[in-house]
Amino acid sequence: MFRKPSHKLLLIISNNLKSYRSANNLSQEELAELCKLHRTYIGAIERCEKNLSLCSLEIIAEALGITVPELLIPRDFNDATISR
Repeated sequence: MFRKPSHKLLLIISNNLKSYRSANNLSQEELAELCKLHRTYIGAIERCEKNLSLCSLEIIAEALGITVPELLIPRDFNDATISR
């Protein structure tokens, strides 16, 4: 039986992805191009509509210059130290 991830986990990934992408001054389209993924896929992840694979998670993290755990850990992005 297929199990969907909790909305909480999708929200953590979504918030982290948007924050790291913004800190790197990348549009969804630019990030998608770096990852060789479709821009609508990046948008769907940011809207908590997609359950991404570990492979996609790794590709996105690499494109952002961060580690996979950095996309999975809840963070307070009021701290300006996230830009790479």
